[in-house]
Amino acid sequence: MAHPTYTARVIVVRKTKLRESDLILTLLAEDGSQLRAVAKGARKPKSSFASRLELFSVADVLCAKGRSLDVVSEARLVEGNAALRGDIERTSAAAPIAELVERTTQAGLECPNLFAMTQTALRAMCDSDAAGAPSIAAGHLLKAFAMTGVRPVLSECAACGNPVTPLPDGSLAFSPREGGVICSHCRVHTEAGYIDAQTAEWSNFLLRSTFSDIACARMGVREAFSVLDLCQRWCLEHVGCRLRSLSFMFTSGLYESK
Repeated sequence: MAHPTYTARVIVVRKTKLRESDLILTLLAEDGSQLRAVAKGARKPKSSFASRLELFSVADVLCAKGRSLDVVSEARLVEGNAALRGDIERTSAAAPIAELVERTTQAGLECPNLFAMTQTALRAMCDSDAAGAPSIAAGHLLKAFAMTGVRPVLSECAACGNPVTPLPDGSLAFSPREGGVICSHCRVHTEAGYIDAQTAEWSNFLLRSTFSDIACARMGVREAFSVLDLCQRWCLEHVGCRLRSLSFMFTSGLYESK
């Protein structure tokens, strides 16, 4: 009996080796849900899947329903995003995008606009130089948090809604558990760390801006890393994990000369 089939436009966010030549693909579907499917023989040099289902690529796939995992029968490349695999700086910046998508999406759970936003971010990163890639990654992570219902509050106190004034050293109290920055009164009653007020300003800019605007803003690498550190703290509290790809970015030294 033939297995039921379906078509989907997807972004490849993870590839896991299976047996000698197969791959398990974790995919972001166009409706924002997660798909997992086996691409048989995809690791063979002459496989038609090899160039069509690369990490960060956009593809149209035909899948057959399986007992535990679906099986990719056909694939057509839509956007290769080869630049994201062509140098280590862009690869390291695109990796947190893919990792967060994998961590926050689920099979059958739609998240409207996540696919289009991720596709646009990857495309913008391809067009950007390596120094601009971290700011695009930071913009995507913040927007993804917002789309999944855990947008950080960065313009007023997350606990009481009152205005927040920076401390004399230019820092703001920040509590991922409370939901963002907090005022001096609420700081007494909760556990909080600190972020630079400029980091909150940049984060708000990234949240409300298009990726074209982000690329044109020429945000510095140091400022982008400050926002990415905020994202890492936010992810630990609200997703329940650290993004390993972000930890690599912070310790790799790839951007020290940028």
